[in-house]
Amino acid sequence: MNVAYWIVAGLLALFYFYGGGVKVVRSRERLLPMMAWVDSTPLPAVRAIGAVEVLGAAGLVLPPLTGIAPWLALAAAIGFVVLQIGATWVHLSRGDREIGLNLTLLAAAAVTVWLATAWL
Repeated sequence: MNVAYWIVAGLLALFYFYGGGVKVVRSRERLLPMMAWVDSTPLPAVRAIGAVEVLGAAGLVLPPLTGIAPWLALAAAIGFVVLQIGATWVHLSRGDREIGLNLTLLAAAAVTVWLATAWL
């Protein structure tokens, strides 16, 4: 379980650290080609989502790595499940049917929730 957690959580953390970091630092114009939803979302909200993603990525990795408050890894994984449910809803409400990545991330986060229970 330990190896499986590190593989799945590590990949999720890399994805969210990059994706969140991009949302935090790039302008709306540079985000639009990758994320059409940013045109109708206030920029502070986009930045906040990015910050949550970066913090969640750290939450998947740092607590189990340090042994300090390992339950935070489970909380971060649950947070990513909730985030992807919301992201899928946003895409579908905008008429965007390309939700394959969202569903993949949702499944990976759900597996991470299950694997993170080993830390408790």
